[in-house]
Amino acid sequence: MKTILIKLRDLLSKKTATSGDFQFPIRYKLLLITSIVLLISMSGVIFLASYFFRKDSEVRVKENNIKINEILSLKVKSDLHSIRQDVHITASAILRSTQSANSIAKELFEEDQNFVFIGAYDSSFNPKFETVNDNFLEKYDYQKSEVKTILRNIQPKLKKSFSGTTVIWNISPYFRNPILCISFPLSESKDTNTILVTLVKLDTLLDAFQTSGPVETFLVSEDGSVLAHPDAKVVLSGINLNDLPIVERMKKSTVDNGQFRYENKEGEFFLASFKKLDLGGVGVISQVRETKIFEEVNNIRKRNIYLLIVSLSLSFIVVYIFAKSLSTPILKLVDASEEIRRGNYHITLHATTHDEIGTLTKSFVSMGRGLEEREKLKDSFGRFVNQDIAELAAKGKLSIGGKRKFCTIFFSDIRSFTAISEKLQPEEVVEFLNLYMTEMVKCVQDTGGTVDKFIGDAIMATWGALRDHKDHAKASVEAALKMRERLIEFNKTRGTVKKPYIKIGCGINTGNVIAGQIGSSDKMEYTVIGDSVNLASRVESFNKETHTDILITESTYNEVKSEFHVVSMGEIEFKGKSKAQKVYAVLGKKSDPNAPKNLTELQRLVGIEVTTKKGKK
Repeated sequence: MKTILIKLRDLLSKKTATSGDFQFPIRYKLLLITSIVLLISMSGVIFLASYFFRKDSEVRVKENNIKINEILSLKVKSDLHSIRQDVHITASAILRSTQSANSIAKELFEEDQNFVFIGAYDSSFNPKFETVNDNFLEKYDYQKSEVKTILRNIQPKLKKSFSGTTVIWNISPYFRNPILCISFPLSESKDTNTILVTLVKLDTLLDAFQTSGPVETFLVSEDGSVLAHPDAKVVLSGINLNDLPIVERMKKSTVDNGQFRYENKEGEFFLASFKKLDLGGVGVISQVRETKIFEEVNNIRKRNIYLLIVSLSLSFIVVYIFAKSLSTPILKLVDASEEIRRGNYHITLHATTHDEIGTLTKSFVSMGRGLEEREKLKDSFGRFVNQDIAELAAKGKLSIGGKRKFCTIFFSDIRSFTAISEKLQPEEVVEFLNLYMTEMVKCVQDTGGTVDKFIGDAIMATWGALRDHKDHAKASVEAALKMRERLIEFNKTRGTVKKPYIKIGCGINTGNVIAGQIGSSDKMEYTVIGDSVNLASRVESFNKETHTDILITESTYNEVKSEFHVVSMGEIEFKGKSKAQKVYAVLGKKSDPNAPKNLTELQRLVGIEVTTKKGKK
């Protein structure tokens, strides 16, 4: 193929100098350029339109979040100040008056049914007065003692108000209704001896957070707890939202507002903004899912893509109609080159034009016929080249030189092959080997392996060397077990002098090798070398001494011990290895109930006869 490309290059370089001799130059290539320009331009328009539309939508959402936060912040701030003012006026009147607290607070309770409780406490948290809305108690079946007990339980939280701080806290989990607790000092000084505590129903505040559309708004306290939320269940649970990045960002922010894009635990992206109030450390947060706001952007992009497909289809039709006269000889030339790629150098192709394509066609036919005779021998040997290697070489992905690989190496050998060959004619030996190799090679290929080479009757294969293989050790052992099964079937039709029973030994090792194209400048082949390869070969030979058919090394065993039943054959000293190697005989898959249970069953299954020193079987 390299020779073909060189000749084509030389031919074109010669013809370029005399291009003026052509009567019909190739002008219709502009049709292809037109299609490419159309594709690039429309794709660019679609991309840019989608990009700017997305950016515009994002800006609008951010602006909308800010506006919502500003409006809700003013609303919440106004409501909280109004509550403080009403409670302060009522509490001051109670403290100055000699009348009972209930009679004075009754007017406030009747005017605003959202007030549940008002109380004043000294620095020891002794009540100066406590009054509860009787209508609330009657409507929701509460006792005054229950409300006061709840307040005693939350005293540590409310004591911060003695230092001049306003405390706003969601105590809904203590009730069956959404209730907000607000405590603040009676006077404006930093240290005060009296604080006011009120419990207010959240109904009015919750109504403000019932926003429509994709925007979700909620109110959180300074510790991250929910104060108001569109979902009443969230308010009643009083959950903490500190795990939301926007809440964490708001708490750490030194300014009172900000925007933030974040991803939650479920992998959803949000555009969020916050607005902190200068009252009780609470903040308003609004957020919206990107999938919602960009849904229409994605729909427009899809419609534009459909339009692009239709436009391209029409363009291709036009290109086909106008370029048919040019494409026909080119397609014939492509078919001819494909025939040459397949090894069929005898092509019948006639030049139908008088331009560059016609000249190239004539030269191509002449070149193909000139290569036909020389490539016959190459074609014969090409059938024995590994298909995976051939594909990688054709794609230019097979680089020259070696590369370190961690893989599994396999060797197999026919037992007593010399004795078998002596009883057969050479033609019979070749026929028998072809049948045997066909069955065994299929086992290698079915498990994702690569046959490296045939060494007489021996097969060398690898897993994970030429192509990456996640479970190369497991696949190699499965291939060996498949060979065992195929050989048992293969031997069912044998048993005569001309067709003797076949027994094999397999050796498998996993380790580092050098994989690459190795050889001389005249001939190279893709193979693996290294100590791991040598060990696999020696382990295969050791089957004769252990009366087994499949042996694996310790490194392979460590990779597959959870998948297969094995029997340890002890530590064996191999030539070239300073340290004894552990070797294991493979019985079968753990998931296979019919697999041999021990060596005796294995030897009986594959027909291995064990002979003692005295010659007894």
